[in-house]
Amino acid sequence: MSSQQQGKETKIFISGSLSIDNLAENVTARLDNIIGSDFLALVGDAYGIDSSIQKYLKVKSAVNVNIYCAGNNPRNNLGEWDVIPVTTSHKRDTRAFFSAKDLKMADDCDYGLMIWDSKSTGTLSNVIELLKRGKKSVVFVNKLKEFVTVKTVSDLHLLISKMADGSILQAEKKINLSEKVSFLEQGQKEMFCLGSGVSSQHFPKPQ
Repeated sequence: MSSQQQGKETKIFISGSLSIDNLAENVTARLDNIIGSDFLALVGDAYGIDSSIQKYLKVKSAVNVNIYCAGNNPRNNLGEWDVIPVTTSHKRDTRAFFSAKDLKMADDCDYGLMIWDSKSTGTLSNVIELLKRGKKSVVFVNKLKEFVTVKTVSDLHLLISKMADGSILQAEKKINLSEKVSFLEQGQKEMFCLGSGVSSQHFPKPQ
């Protein structure tokens, strides 16, 4: 089935931390549900979790899969699925170069399924990008073996609270985490005020 034929299907952006190679049983159950529901899985081409997800989907004979890559040639496409090449002007092999495909997947998807090591800024950025677009993420916190659903800024604060202090500091350096959260807070406050007439809304901060 071509990607054009699949255009009206529910699209799930599946991503995760490079440090994670093995998929937990809770995650494979979600993948089974995606396959069984005939949703379109949007998957990156990186090593680590992307490759692990691709391997699982291939074993399960999943056909509704699109592989996104920066540039024209994916690093991994284990099931020989349709490829969505993403054009970017950023220098090859830089963070910005590879992030271009993630931004495109955030644009194209309906929901996100993230597998997170509680420190990866790439996965955290994907959650933030989806939230900016008003889209929900279900995040599997790998070390805790639990899911956190992120559809509001308060949910994001809860997710961030799962991080060690050192990881939060690194996220501040790499992606200006507090600035991104403040931007989301302001946008959500404005939406809240327009909808209810209330002048402010409290967002809990991570401990």
